[in-house]
Amino acid sequence: MKTGIKIALSIALLSSLSFGGEQFAMSDADRAMYAEMLDNNPADIMVESGSELLEEYCGGDAGLAKFLNVSEKDLPAYIAGFPRYLEEFKMVVGIDQVLQALMHKNSHKPFALKDGKMFDMVAYTKSIANDVAINIDVNANKHMKEAYALGQKTFDTKRGGRGLACLSCHSPDVIGSVLRTQPLPDLGAQNAGGTWPAYRMTKSSLRTLQRRFQGCMKNALLDVIPLGSPEMVALEVYVTDKSKGQAIAIPGLKR
Repeated sequence: MKTGIKIALSIALLSSLSFGGEQFAMSDADRAMYAEMLDNNPADIMVESGSELLEEYCGGDAGLAKFLNVSEKDLPAYIAGFPRYLEEFKMVVGIDQVLQALMHKNSHKPFALKDGKMFDMVAYTKSIANDVAINIDVNANKHMKEAYALGQKTFDTKRGGRGLACLSCHSPDVIGSVLRTQPLPDLGAQNAGGTWPAYRMTKSSLRTLQRRFQGCMKNALLDVIPLGSPEMVALEVYVTDKSKGQAIAIPGLKR
């Protein structure tokens, strides 16, 4: 990972480790571990594995660019616009769904969206756009407008036994408050759209943004929305738009 990206990630995460009251989001030991992982992110190996998988199953960068009908030169900027509407799919899709379709086209059985190999391949694919500003266009067409609206509705709607919504922990009114020793983050300021897939220290594994959404839903006792469903892709659209203009930096590093 480039030094500039590491510094940006460090500032972004350390800003979220400020204390509320007398509670810290991380112990001193966790902080030291995080600092070490900035230089040696375990997910770097997984991104490299993703590169090999993309080459084997999808023809590498060139095969992906051809499938998306863009040049390899333009591939990074194009990737920085996902999720996006693709006419071939007749729907708004995430990078993982594109990779599944390309694997199928190449006569391979697609990895499940929850498969660790898919997480690795998504991480590598998104890393192709590292240092490129997120350029998702939620007004590009009616499909993206509808996806954004559905994502906002999914984000705002209270459901489940606790009557919570994504908004319950990420509205301007509560951002910075401490929950379970963690400050509640501003997803846009934290560049959620540009720093996932990320290595989660508490899970010792690489996770995608949609998989992180599922973890939040489970913890809040909400019905867990399936990966790749219209609602989940729309939620990724909505959250990614909050990070628009910020640089992609994959793999991220999260608590």
